[in-house]
Amino acid sequence: MATFSSVSRQHVLQALAEYDARGGEEFLEAYGFSPSQDYPLHHEGQSYDSRAVLGVAHRFATGRLAPPDEFTGGMDAAVTILRKRGFEVTEPATARRPAPQRATRAPRTPRSPARSTAAAPPAPKLCPTCSMTLPGTGICDYCA
Repeated sequence: MATFSSVSRQHVLQALAEYDARGGEEFLEAYGFSPSQDYPLHHEGQSYDSRAVLGVAHRFATGRLAPPDEFTGGMDAAVTILRKRGFEVTEPATARRPAPQRATRAPRTPRSPARSTAAAPPAPKLCPTCSMTLPGTGICDYCA
């Protein structure tokens, strides 16, 4: 199976130049590709068979042609590779995917304040005259 990680933009441009020099039908026939109108690669106002161009670009990169039966991952993988190399590839109307929709969240319910099961400590007793906290004896040290 062919991997296309070694195919650069320059290799694709070389394949496009050969496609232009030979003509589309002869290019496809020479490399064993059948004509396909799906997923055309657009470059400088021309349309090209993206799978054939990528297969020949693989030949320029590695010295070995990637025939049609070696395209793993279907056309999605080939399209992704070409787009990463800066080329425009359009999808047929039947293959267009709807735009992903964001999932809606359920409204948040407000949190109730944390309730402690322990009893709150009793409020300290204060001196009625100076408002100081009374010691354990209950008699103010300052006012007594």
